[in-house]
Amino acid sequence: MTDPNTPAPHENLQTSSPGVGGVEPVVSGIDLDVEKAVPDASQKSYSQGQLVLRRFLRHKGAMTSLVVLLIIVVVAYTSIGFGPFPGWWDKDFSKAANVVNGGRPTLQLWPFSLGEHPLGQDDTGKDYFALAMRGTQISLMIAFVVGIGSTLIGTVIGGVAGYFRGWVESLLMRLTDLVIVIPLLVLAAVLGKIASKWGVIGLAVVLAIVTWTGLARLVRGEVLSLREREFVASATAIGTSPTRIIFKHILPNTIGVIIVSATLAIASAILLETSLSFLGYGVQAPDVSLGKLISDYQGAFSTRPWLFWWPGMLILVIALTVNFIGDGLRDAFDPRQNRSKD
Repeated sequence: MTDPNTPAPHENLQTSSPGVGGVEPVVSGIDLDVEKAVPDASQKSYSQGQLVLRRFLRHKGAMTSLVVLLIIVVVAYTSIGFGPFPGWWDKDFSKAANVVNGGRPTLQLWPFSLGEHPLGQDDTGKDYFALAMRGTQISLMIAFVVGIGSTLIGTVIGGVAGYFRGWVESLLMRLTDLVIVIPLLVLAAVLGKIASKWGVIGLAVVLAIVTWTGLARLVRGEVLSLREREFVASATAIGTSPTRIIFKHILPNTIGVIIVSATLAIASAILLETSLSFLGYGVQAPDVSLGKLISDYQGAFSTRPWLFWWPGMLILVIALTVNFIGDGLRDAFDPRQNRSKD
């Protein structure tokens, strides 16, 4: 005869009443982790592009450099104006004037005051702030044209060489080797002198033609790996043209390498233009660049050092900020970065 105080077998599955003795309800005999069973609504899934953007925005060095570079660009193009657009600075970089107080800078940090000529004046009395801003405009223009142009050339040549292989790869890579073995500064100086009659854009195009080799090799290596992947084989099997496979399927997967290399090409272009202008093979008068300002006033280094230091510091800041931005993009695109915090 069954004891009435003995619980039935099915009663082991019933829960205790909630709130008794401050004990949470549990299921007797069954271990259920409710928190693990229910997904956390606060956890979001991000696309690859969103992950890259989040990692880039968290890179303090890159974000600080981006802000500094944007400030330089905005001040350079709004202060003295550009093309038909007037600026807020009342001095003209092309107009001479009387030299005041030996052309010394009137910039004062405490109490802060710009004065009439914050960066001083040159030999002919031209406002050096206006000259420096014009030089910054030209140097930035050349740098970005060179960066975009060399990136396009290197991407196309590297992509085509890596995909087709055979005699196409041999021809394009031997052309790349030929450009590499010639000293870059010598090649750029010769071609820059020829293209100087076409103005600043002509010089920038010439520099782009001689600075694409590094990216071409990087893209070729990436394409050699990607062309063996399943999605390329599938696209080939259904009759997709090689051009579409290269530019639609393969190159988008190398976008990280391309973007990082483009930023580094911009920084290198600024230094290359500075070197050419310093040697007299870059930007020609009556226009100016930061490198040309250093070349024109190198003799004043000991007597009026501000004529040398202002463009030099602008070149240094621009090159450093672009390099830091490139480092931030490289870290953001690196798939080996820890994504647990994303």
